[in-house]
Amino acid sequence: MAKIALTHLGGPTTLIEIDGWRILTDPTFDAPGRRYTFGWGTSSIKVAGPAQPPELVAPVDVVLLSHDQHADNLDDAGRVLLAQAGTVITTVPAARRLAPLTARGLADWESTTVQAPGRPPLRITATPARHGPKFSRPIAGKVNGFALHRHGEDTAALWMSGDTVLYDGLREVARRIPVDVALLHLGGVRFGFTGPVRFTMTARDGAELIRLLRPRVTVPVHYEGWTHFRDPESVARQTLSDSDVRWLTAGERVEV
Repeated sequence: MAKIALTHLGGPTTLIEIDGWRILTDPTFDAPGRRYTFGWGTSSIKVAGPAQPPELVAPVDVVLLSHDQHADNLDDAGRVLLAQAGTVITTVPAARRLAPLTARGLADWESTTVQAPGRPPLRITATPARHGPKFSRPIAGKVNGFALHRHGEDTAALWMSGDTVLYDGLREVARRIPVDVALLHLGGVRFGFTGPVRFTMTARDGAELIRLLRPRVTVPVHYEGWTHFRDPESVARQTLSDSDVRWLTAGERVEV
């Protein structure tokens, strides 16, 4: 299987280069220092800026937008980039909210195929995600992960989890989709207002998911750069030390 090149730009934002396609996940390019509200009394400050400005990341063929309702996954500068991207693939509610921008909204397990002259087609499948504890969707909103399949291959060349806790929906992904490269959103998000409740996976959750998925390589992202992350990188590195994990340096292009 041909290798994939990844460039982590900060937060969840990662450029994926596969078979001539340039695919960007959850575009966030605002400068650091601002506090963003997420609703229901929750907020967070962005403390690290992007490793590269959007004009250096362009052109972008496809944006995989796990959700649009939180600024740590789509900020003001990221919204500008959406209008310049070839194709935006996201959740069904986000596609409605992003109108008049044309976006493809996928329900859980629904697929779409992107095609372009001179490049092999890629099938993209939306996978379940839950951005918090049970019954949190009315507050946190809908989120999707996405699996990228090369033409005719059952194994996902890459799967991104999106912002999610570890729950039965992710275990179903592990049962249904063989994964080569897993892009996991970690960080163990918590807010003072909501106490001990977690809104994304901790490294310990990630380790359990890796055991279920058994990917060739795992790439953690979205665990730094904001004050709402409560599972430090140092702890995550120790927890995941027994797994085949690649820790990316922001702005550095790496083949996996």
